[in-house]
Amino acid sequence: MSIKLETRVQHTCFDGAQGFYQHHSEIIGLPMRFSVYEPPLARQQRVPVLFFLAGLTCTEETFMIKAGAQRYAAELGLMLVSMDTSPRDTGITGEADDWEIGAGAGFYLDATEPPWSKYFHMESYVTQELCHVILSKFPADPERMGIFGHSMGGHGALTLALRHPGLYQSVSAFAPIAAPINCLWGQKAFSRYLGESTDSWQKHDATALIESGHRLPALLIDQGLNDPFLAEQLHPDYLETACQKADQPLLLRRHAGYDHSYFFISTFIRDHLQHHLAHLTSTTRQ
Repeated sequence: MSIKLETRVQHTCFDGAQGFYQHHSEIIGLPMRFSVYEPPLARQQRVPVLFFLAGLTCTEETFMIKAGAQRYAAELGLMLVSMDTSPRDTGITGEADDWEIGAGAGFYLDATEPPWSKYFHMESYVTQELCHVILSKFPADPERMGIFGHSMGGHGALTLALRHPGLYQSVSAFAPIAAPINCLWGQKAFSRYLGESTDSWQKHDATALIESGHRLPALLIDQGLNDPFLAEQLHPDYLETACQKADQPLLLRRHAGYDHSYFFISTFIRDHLQHHLAHLTSTTRQ
Protein backbone atom coordinates (compact mmCIF):
# COMPACT_ATOMS: atom_id res chain seq x y z
CA MET A 1 0.00 0.00 0.00
CA SER A 2 1.49 3.31 -1.10
CA ILE A 3 1.21 5.91 1.67
CA LYS A 4 1.53 9.61 0.97
CA LEU A 5 1.20 11.83 4.02
CA GLU A 6 0.59 15.56 4.01
CA THR A 7 2.02 17.26 7.10
CA ARG A 8 -0.46 20.03 7.85
CA VAL A 9 1.46 21.45 10.81
CA GLN A 10 4.02 20.31 13.38
CA HIS A 11 4.98 21.72 16.78
CA THR A 12 7.71 20.98 19.31
CA CYS A 13 6.02 19.96 22.54
CA PHE A 14 7.80 18.80 25.74
CA ASP A 15 10.87 18.05 23.59
CA GLY A 16 8.77 15.78 21.39
CA ALA A 17 6.90 16.41 18.15
CA GLN A 18 3.17 17.12 17.85
CA GLY A 19 2.05 16.70 14.27
CA PHE A 20 -1.22 16.95 12.36
CA TYR A 21 -1.52 14.99 9.12
CA GLN A 22 -3.80 14.18 6.21
CA HIS A 23 -3.81 11.32 3.71
CA HIS A 24 -6.11 9.76 1.16
CA SER A 25 -7.80 6.77 2.76
CA GLU A 26 -8.34 3.78 0.50
CA ILE A 27 -10.84 2.30 2.98
CA ILE A 28 -12.88 5.47 3.41
CA GLY A 29 -12.43 6.66 -0.16
CA LEU A 30 -11.79 10.24 0.97
CA PRO A 31 -9.08 12.28 2.70
CA MET A 32 -8.76 11.55 6.44
CA ARG A 33 -6.94 13.51 9.11
CA PHE A 34 -5.10 12.28 12.18
CA SER A 35 -2.63 13.57 14.75
CA VAL A 36 0.47 12.05 16.35
CA TYR A 37 2.53 12.98 19.37
CA GLU A 38 6.04 11.50 19.27
CA PRO A 39 7.83 11.58 22.64
CA PRO A 40 11.54 12.41 22.81
CA LEU A 41 12.37 8.71 23.21
CA ALA A 42 10.97 8.07 19.71
CA ARG A 43 14.06 9.68 18.23
CA GLN A 44 16.08 6.74 19.55
CA GLN A 45 13.80 3.70 19.30
CA ARG A 46 10.33 2.41 18.59
CA VAL A 47 7.95 3.22 21.43
CA PRO A 48 4.56 1.97 22.65
CA VAL A 49 1.64 3.65 20.87
CA LEU A 50 -1.81 4.57 22.19
CA PHE A 51 -4.74 5.26 19.88
CA PHE A 52 -7.25 7.73 21.34
CA LEU A 53 -10.80 7.77 19.95
CA ALA A 54 -12.63 11.04 20.56
CA GLY A 55 -16.33 11.62 21.08
CA LEU A 56 -19.26 13.14 19.21
CA THR A 57 -18.51 16.40 17.34
CA CYS A 58 -14.75 16.09 17.93
CA THR A 59 -11.89 15.98 15.42
CA GLU A 60 -8.31 14.74 15.31
CA GLU A 61 -7.30 17.95 17.12
CA THR A 62 -9.57 17.81 20.17
CA PHE A 63 -7.68 15.36 22.36
CA MET A 64 -4.26 16.74 21.49
CA ILE A 65 -5.29 20.31 22.31
CA LYS A 66 -7.48 19.75 25.38
CA ALA A 67 -6.34 16.64 27.29
CA GLY A 68 -2.91 17.80 28.46
CA ALA A 69 -1.53 14.35 27.66
CA GLN A 70 1.74 15.26 25.95
CA ARG A 71 3.55 16.22 29.16
CA TYR A 72 3.01 12.74 30.61
CA ALA A 73 3.51 10.93 27.30
CA ALA A 74 6.90 12.62 27.03
CA GLU A 75 7.86 11.46 30.51
CA LEU A 76 6.62 7.91 29.97
CA GLY A 77 7.88 7.44 26.41
CA LEU A 78 4.46 6.89 24.84
CA MET A 79 3.34 7.82 21.34
CA LEU A 80 -0.21 9.20 21.10
CA VAL A 81 -2.43 8.96 18.02
CA SER A 82 -5.87 10.47 17.50
CA MET A 83 -8.02 10.60 14.39
CA ASP A 84 -11.07 12.39 13.05
CA THR A 85 -14.37 10.95 14.26
CA SER A 86 -15.88 10.38 10.82
CA PRO A 87 -15.39 11.00 7.12
CA ARG A 88 -16.06 14.62 6.09
CA ASP A 89 -17.49 16.30 2.98
CA THR A 90 -18.93 13.07 1.65
CA GLY A 91 -21.70 14.66 -0.36
CA ILE A 92 -24.30 12.66 1.59
CA THR A 93 -27.41 14.80 1.93
CA GLY A 94 -27.73 16.12 5.46
CA GLU A 95 -24.45 14.63 6.67
CA ALA A 96 -23.75 17.63 8.92
CA ASP A 97 -27.32 18.52 9.92
CA ASP A 98 -27.45 16.43 13.13
CA TRP A 99 -24.55 16.26 15.60
CA GLU A 100 -25.57 12.74 16.71
CA ILE A 101 -25.29 11.16 13.25
CA GLY A 102 -23.08 11.70 10.20
CA ALA A 103 -20.15 14.12 10.28
CA GLY A 104 -18.36 13.92 13.63
CA ALA A 105 -20.39 10.87 14.64
CA GLY A 106 -18.94 7.80 12.94
CA PHE A 107 -19.32 5.54 16.03
CA TYR A 108 -16.20 3.57 15.01
CA LEU A 109 -18.10 0.94 13.03
CA ASP A 110 -18.45 0.00 9.36
CA ALA A 111 -21.87 1.14 8.17
CA THR A 112 -23.86 -1.40 6.19
CA GLU A 113 -26.85 0.80 5.31
CA PRO A 114 -26.96 3.39 2.52
CA PRO A 115 -26.13 6.17 2.15
CA TRP A 116 -23.63 5.83 5.02
CA SER A 117 -22.18 2.53 3.81
CA LYS A 118 -20.36 4.23 0.93
CA TYR A 119 -17.89 6.09 3.16
CA PHE A 120 -18.48 5.38 6.85
CA HIS A 121 -15.98 2.56 7.48
CA MET A 122 -14.38 3.81 10.68
CA GLU A 123 -13.78 0.39 12.25
CA SER A 124 -11.74 -0.83 9.29
CA TYR A 125 -10.00 2.52 9.00
CA VAL A 126 -8.83 2.58 12.61
CA THR A 127 -7.92 -1.11 13.00
CA GLN A 128 -6.39 -1.63 9.56
CA GLU A 129 -5.40 1.40 7.51
CA LEU A 130 -4.52 3.92 10.19
CA CYS A 131 -2.69 1.24 12.13
CA HIS A 132 -0.65 0.44 9.01
CA VAL A 133 0.09 4.11 8.39
CA ILE A 134 1.32 4.65 11.95
CA LEU A 135 3.50 1.55 11.98
CA SER A 136 4.94 2.37 8.55
CA LYS A 137 5.57 6.08 8.94
CA PHE A 138 6.28 6.54 12.65
CA PRO A 139 8.55 4.78 15.20
CA ALA A 140 5.71 2.88 16.88
CA ASP A 141 6.20 -0.60 18.32
CA PRO A 142 3.71 -3.03 16.68
CA GLU A 143 3.91 -5.35 19.68
CA ARG A 144 2.88 -2.66 22.17
CA MET A 145 -0.32 -0.95 21.06
CA GLY A 146 -3.12 0.30 23.30
CA ILE A 147 -6.47 1.96 22.69
CA PHE A 148 -8.60 4.34 24.74
CA GLY A 149 -11.30 6.91 24.19
CA HIS A 150 -14.02 9.20 25.50
CA SER A 151 -17.82 8.90 25.26
CA MET A 152 -18.53 7.70 21.69
CA GLY A 153 -14.79 7.09 21.48
CA GLY A 154 -14.88 5.13 24.72
CA HIS A 155 -17.52 2.93 23.09
CA GLY A 156 -15.19 2.63 20.10
CA ALA A 157 -12.15 1.72 22.17
CA LEU A 158 -14.03 -1.01 24.03
CA THR A 159 -15.73 -2.52 20.99
CA LEU A 160 -12.70 -2.42 18.70
CA ALA A 161 -10.58 -4.12 21.36
CA LEU A 162 -13.31 -6.70 21.95
CA ARG A 163 -13.88 -7.33 18.23
CA HIS A 164 -10.16 -7.51 17.35
CA PRO A 165 -8.59 -9.62 20.11
CA GLY A 166 -4.83 -9.39 20.26
CA LEU A 167 -4.55 -6.16 18.29
CA TYR A 168 -4.43 -3.96 21.40
CA GLN A 169 -2.62 -5.03 24.56
CA SER A 170 -4.13 -2.33 26.80
CA VAL A 171 -7.55 -0.65 26.98
CA SER A 172 -9.21 2.15 28.95
CA ALA A 173 -12.04 4.65 28.61
CA PHE A 174 -13.42 7.91 29.92
CA ALA A 175 -17.21 7.99 30.32
CA PRO A 176 -17.86 5.49 27.51
CA ILE A 177 -21.22 4.79 25.93
CA ALA A 178 -21.06 1.38 27.57
CA ALA A 179 -24.36 -0.16 26.43
CA PRO A 180 -25.38 1.67 23.23
CA ILE A 181 -28.29 -0.63 22.40
CA ASN A 182 -29.91 0.70 25.60
CA CYS A 183 -29.55 4.43 24.94
CA LEU A 184 -30.88 6.91 22.42
CA TRP A 185 -27.43 7.80 21.03
CA GLY A 186 -26.69 4.18 20.23
CA GLN A 187 -30.17 3.32 18.96
CA LYS A 188 -30.18 6.32 16.64
CA ALA A 189 -26.73 5.63 15.21
CA PHE A 190 -27.10 1.87 14.94
CA SER A 191 -30.49 2.04 13.20
CA ARG A 192 -29.11 4.36 10.54
CA TYR A 193 -25.68 2.78 10.10
CA LEU A 194 -26.54 -0.91 10.65
CA GLY A 195 -30.27 -1.21 9.96
CA GLU A 196 -33.13 -2.22 12.20
CA SER A 197 -31.91 -5.69 13.26
CA THR A 198 -30.78 -5.58 16.87
CA ASP A 199 -28.70 -8.71 16.24
CA SER A 200 -26.23 -6.57 14.31
CA TRP A 201 -26.35 -3.90 17.02
CA GLN A 202 -25.21 -6.34 19.69
CA LYS A 203 -21.99 -6.95 17.75
CA HIS A 204 -21.05 -3.31 18.42
CA ASP A 205 -22.16 -3.06 22.05
CA ALA A 206 -19.41 -3.57 24.66
CA THR A 207 -21.76 -4.93 27.30
CA ALA A 208 -23.37 -7.39 24.89
CA LEU A 209 -19.98 -8.50 23.56
CA ILE A 210 -18.73 -9.30 27.05
CA GLU A 211 -21.96 -11.14 27.80
CA SER A 212 -21.42 -13.22 24.65
CA GLY A 213 -17.91 -14.30 25.68
CA HIS A 214 -15.55 -11.65 24.30
CA ARG A 215 -12.78 -10.49 26.63
CA LEU A 216 -10.40 -7.56 27.12
CA PRO A 217 -7.12 -6.91 28.89
CA ALA A 218 -7.68 -5.52 32.40
CA LEU A 219 -9.88 -2.48 31.88
CA LEU A 220 -9.79 0.98 33.49
CA ILE A 221 -12.83 3.28 33.22
CA ASP A 222 -13.28 6.69 34.82
CA GLN A 223 -16.76 8.19 35.12
CA GLY A 224 -17.79 11.57 36.51
CA LEU A 225 -20.90 11.56 38.69
CA ASN A 226 -21.90 15.07 37.54
CA ASP A 227 -21.91 13.90 33.93
CA PRO A 228 -25.20 15.09 32.37
CA PHE A 229 -25.26 12.04 30.09
CA LEU A 230 -24.63 9.43 32.78
CA ALA A 231 -28.18 8.28 33.52
CA GLU A 232 -29.65 8.26 30.02
CA GLN A 233 -26.77 7.59 27.63
CA LEU A 234 -23.71 5.99 29.25
CA HIS A 235 -24.90 3.13 31.52
CA PRO A 236 -21.54 2.05 33.02
CA ASP A 237 -23.50 -0.04 35.53
CA TYR A 238 -24.65 -2.35 32.71
CA LEU A 239 -21.02 -2.94 31.72
CA GLU A 240 -19.95 -3.35 35.34
CA THR A 241 -22.54 -6.08 35.92
CA ALA A 242 -21.54 -7.89 32.72
CA CYS A 243 -17.87 -7.79 33.72
CA GLN A 244 -18.62 -9.11 37.20
CA LYS A 245 -20.58 -12.05 35.80
CA ALA A 246 -17.90 -12.79 33.22
CA ASP A 247 -14.87 -12.37 35.52
CA GLN A 248 -13.64 -9.63 33.18
CA PRO A 249 -11.14 -7.49 35.14
CA LEU A 250 -12.53 -3.96 35.47
CA LEU A 251 -11.60 -0.98 37.60
CA LEU A 252 -14.54 1.44 37.33
CA ARG A 253 -13.81 4.64 39.22
CA ARG A 254 -16.67 7.04 39.93
CA HIS A 255 -15.74 10.64 40.71
CA ALA A 256 -18.01 13.07 42.54
CA GLY A 257 -18.15 16.56 41.04
CA TYR A 258 -16.74 15.69 37.60
CA ASP A 259 -18.68 16.08 34.36
CA HIS A 260 -18.28 14.91 30.74
CA SER A 261 -15.74 17.53 29.65
CA TYR A 262 -12.03 17.56 28.93
CA PHE A 263 -11.53 19.17 32.34
CA PHE A 264 -12.48 15.71 33.64
CA ILE A 265 -10.26 13.92 31.15
CA SER A 266 -7.25 16.14 31.84
CA THR A 267 -7.57 15.43 35.57
CA PHE A 268 -7.15 11.68 35.14
CA ILE A 269 -5.20 11.40 31.89
CA ARG A 270 -1.92 10.58 33.64
CA ASP A 271 -3.56 7.61 35.40
CA HIS A 272 -4.67 6.25 32.04
CA LEU A 273 -1.27 6.63 30.43
CA GLN A 274 0.33 4.87 33.39
CA HIS A 275 -2.29 2.10 33.17
CA HIS A 276 -1.41 1.55 29.53
CA LEU A 277 2.32 1.68 30.08
CA ALA A 278 2.09 -0.93 32.84
CA HIS A 279 0.29 -3.37 30.55
CA LEU A 280 2.40 -2.61 27.48
CA THR A 281 5.62 -2.94 29.46
CA SER A 282 4.52 -6.37 30.69
CA THR A 283 3.66 -7.51 27.16
CA THR A 284 5.81 -10.47 26.13
CA ARG A 285 8.13 -9.40 23.33
CA GLN A 286 8.91 -11.96 20.63
